Amino acid sequence: MSAKRLKIIVTRRLPDPVELRLKELFDTELNQTDEPMDANQLGEAVKRADVLVSTVTDQIDGRILAQAGEDLKLIAQFGAGIDNIDVQSAVQRGITVTNTPGVLTDDTADVTMALILAVPRRLNEGIQLMLKGEFDGWAPTWMMGRRLTGKRLGIIGMGRIGQAVARRAQAFGLQIHYHNRKPVARHIEENLGATYWDSLDQMLARMDIVSVNCPHTPATFHLLNARRIDLMKPEAFIVNTARGEVIDEAALARALKAEKIAGAGLDVFEREPKVNPDLVGLPNVILLPHMGSATFEGRVEMGEKVIINIKTYADGHRPPDRVIPAIL
Repeated sequence: MSAKRLKIIVTRRLPDPVELRLKELFDTELNQTDEPMDANQLGEAVKRADVLVSTVTDQIDGRILAQAGEDLKLIAQFGAGIDNIDVQSAVQRGITVTNTPGVLTDDTADVTMALILAVPRRLNEGIQLMLKGEFDGWAPTWMMGRRLTGKRLGIIGMGRIGQAVARRAQAFGLQIHYHNRKPVARHIEENLGATYWDSLDQMLARMDIVSVNCPHTPATFHLLNARRIDLMKPEAFIVNTARGEVIDEAALARALKAEKIAGAGLDVFEREPKVNPDLVGLPNVILLPHMGSATFEGRVEMGEKVIINIKTYADGHRPPDRVIPAIL
């Protein structure tokens, strides 16, 4: 199959260099409005496309895939997460799914570390006070936060991003602890000075800061539920830059209001773009609009991976970032 004959439909606006290259290489239909496609629009797109370039805002379930035309053979996800796609149904229909792993590790880890710094030191509260003109001068007990050096950081999910967070946290004197499905290689543990906890419950009870860096799967849905949040120390903090569904937001909001934990920094939410109203306005919470991966360089690299996956498929080879469903 000639690559230039492939009909590519892109569901959202991508960085200009990526869109330009897609148009140069393929018969590309862009989303000029950048409005997320609804189910009807996605259904029409999969009927007409050879390749669908999707994003995490597109819910491509079995109902959408049932409308796919015979020519749709590849869904090239612009993003590492693929929980918005029914990969098993796609593969059963002969549709390959690819993603863009590894590109945004440092970008996401940077924002994670920024929240780890900002929440205990109450930076958002300080900014708000300055904006409101409420700073009356320094005082010994004014805006006291928590020191990072010597504190215990518990990382949930020690993949690429979790390890990148650990490397940054080391520089600030944090003790590194982690929970994972299994321990990482010994040399990684030694380099990071990391302690593995087989029991998430036991780790949570002893940490000063908890960073969520695991994917959203059926096994991790509400992994941090009310019971587990209650295990945490009242002076502990939670940071989440992974997926909102990993935390029970209602339980988190209750714990924050009751001061059962000291604060939270969230870049992702359970029902994006909606944010639990009980979290909005809490002084001990920093809320970010899912911007952990939002760098120009990272998004262009994602686009380049998408293009490589499409070109490799068009040349009759297995795309390098093919997603393999756990159970077929």
